[in-house]
Amino acid sequence: MNIKKPELLIPAGSLEVLKVAIDYGADAVYIGGQKFGLRAKAGNFTIEEMVEGADYVHAAGKKLYVTVNIFAHNDDLAGVREYFNQIKEAGLEEKIDAFIISDPGIFTLAKEIVPGIEIHISTQANNTNYLTYNFWYKMGATRVVAARELSLREIRTIRDNIPADMEIEAFMHGAMCISYSGRCLLSSYFTGRDANKGACTHPCRWKYSIVEEKRPGEYLPVEEDDRGTYIFNSKDLCMINYIPEMIEAGIDSFKIEGRMKTALYVAVVTRTYRQAIDDYYTSEELYRSRQDYYDEEISACTFRQFTTGFYFGKTDENSQIYDNNTYIKNYTYLGTVEDITDEGYLVIHQKNKFLVGDEISFMMFDGTNKDVRVEAIYDERMNSMDSAPHPKQLLYLKVSDNTDINKGMIIRSKHCEA
Repeated sequence: MNIKKPELLIPAGSLEVLKVAIDYGADAVYIGGQKFGLRAKAGNFTIEEMVEGADYVHAAGKKLYVTVNIFAHNDDLAGVREYFNQIKEAGLEEKIDAFIISDPGIFTLAKEIVPGIEIHISTQANNTNYLTYNFWYKMGATRVVAARELSLREIRTIRDNIPADMEIEAFMHGAMCISYSGRCLLSSYFTGRDANKGACTHPCRWKYSIVEEKRPGEYLPVEEDDRGTYIFNSKDLCMINYIPEMIEAGIDSFKIEGRMKTALYVAVVTRTYRQAIDDYYTSEELYRSRQDYYDEEISACTFRQFTTGFYFGKTDENSQIYDNNTYIKNYTYLGTVEDITDEGYLVIHQKNKFLVGDEISFMMFDGTNKDVRVEAIYDERMNSMDSAPHPKQLLYLKVSDNTDINKGMIIRSKHCEA
């Protein structure tokens, strides 16, 4: 077994989610700024929030990475230069542990303006062979993110042909892209929003049929199915049951996809992968004995059905979802414990509706779940309420048992379809 544990790298689209990731066991968090990252629709971070986020991460002894991974056009370069100067002026050169970059021009600007920040090469740069890794190593990069199209055998070959101190990062869990390492033109073609500059509208999840040129309005399903077909819609990657194989391939950082995901999603995947990695390093027997538990826990947030992607060979018809584009949802996110009053009330900003008398569940930091009953709900003026119907409302909760409940814990409820 590799003595050094792989890094568990978690996405965060907001300061709130960053704190959740750290609280539930992330070794590192990656975020984006307001510009120049590939998730323009995520909440993303102002310079001030980056400073606060970096301080929170480092206080826990963890690391912070910032994405600047668009493919820049000429008109972007002045803005990128200004952005790096803002980071430098805010003192973030000493707080950001690495940039994640795909474009050689942006790489050059980062080296010039903020040379104290390490650079990791994004999967977007199509890193498919060991000569590419060695090229970036000679340029000064400390880590390369493997292209999603690589098998574990290919990653092992890369590890055997690069310097020992060159790190390999690879995706472990999350949404897959229909296009080669995310280099997709569908969104730009259909909507004018460029996926390679962070504005993807995810047309790969849309429903498609065929139209014959001389028969406009006659939609022919691609499959023998009256619902049409979602021919581009990939299942989500999940490698929770293959941690030994990922380690054996020589991967240094296990990356979770999802900078647009909720705090509940981040809490679930972080806690479950943290447990699985730690269990494996305790003993492989323990890890193997808990496979059903990991599967159950990782399904406690939204997902599309799971695949192992390209890791064990080329994808096939079983890697796609043909009949729908929706997530499976097993739990609903209710909020995060923001404070606990001297009287024992739990303070939250509510995310989804729940009622007095409902059973709700707290995700404990130790990996267990605590189910309790809601005994009372009060608004910020301590007026009693029967339900909490308004998102973002400040609430005070009295529950049947608040023992061992702490600030930062996620609250959820079992999701029931109407």
